[in-house]
Amino acid sequence: MKIFQKTLLAVATLAITAMPALAQAKLVFGSDATYPPMEFLDANKNIVGFDIDLIQAVAKAGGFEAVVKNTAWDGIFAGLSAGDYDGVLSSVTITAERAQTMDFSAPYVNAGQVIIVNKKNKNLNDLKLLGGKTVGVQIGTTGAIEVAKFKNITMKTYDEAGLAVEDLFIGRTDAVVIDSPTAASYVLQNDKYKATLLIAGKPFTTEEYGIAVKKGNTKALAMINKGLAAVIKDGTVAKLKAKWLTK
Repeated sequence: MKIFQKTLLAVATLAITAMPALAQAKLVFGSDATYPPMEFLDANKNIVGFDIDLIQAVAKAGGFEAVVKNTAWDGIFAGLSAGDYDGVLSSVTITAERAQTMDFSAPYVNAGQVIIVNKKNKNLNDLKLLGGKTVGVQIGTTGAIEVAKFKNITMKTYDEAGLAVEDLFIGRTDAVVIDSPTAASYVLQNDKYKATLLIAGKPFTTEEYGIAVKKGNTKALAMINKGLAAVIKDGTVAKLKAKWLTK
C-alpha cells in the first residue's frame, strides 16, 4: 500500500513539474507616435517617449506584458472599439464626452496649458499679464480657448504648434500658449529654442491624461490601474516627468 502511495505521489509531482508556467497576460496598446516627448519614433523607428516608459513600468508592476502598436490618430478609438488593441496609450485627455464610450485609467499627467516666452520676459507668467501683447496659439486647442477669454490680448493663430513657437523665437509674438508636454518638447529638448525660450509658470488648466480601454473591459482596466498606482506611489512617474517633461 505504501509503495502504491509513493508511486502516486511521484507521478503527481512529475505531472506538476512538467506543467508549463501560466502565460502572462499581454495587453496591446495603440499609440499615435507623433507627439514628442510623450510618444514618438527615434532615429531607428522605435517608439519611445514618456508614455512608452510609463507603460513598461506599469506592466511590470501590474503583472502583464505590454506591446505598443503605432497607430494613426484618425480611427484610433474606432480600433479600440473594434478590439484591434486592448487600450489606447496616446496622450489621451480624459473628458466626460469620451468617458461615455470608453473607460479610463486613473490620470497620470496634467497636460494643462502653459505660457512660453523669451527668457528676457520670464515674468510674463500669467495670462493677466499679457494684455496688449501678441500671443500665438494653435487653432482649435484649449490654449486658443483660454487666450480668447482675454479681449485685451491680440491672438495670432497657427495650423501647427511649431509655427507658433518659431514666430516667438524670431520675435514676431510675445508669448505662446500651448499644452505642457508640447512646450517641454520645444523649449526643454530642442537645441534651437532652449537657450532662448522658457516655460513661464506652471500649467493653468487641468487636462489630465489617462489610458483608455474598451467600455466594460474591467479586467484590463484593473491590471492597468494596479500597475499605475504602484508606479505613482514608488516615485517612478515623478522620475519619468523629470526625464521627459522638465529637462
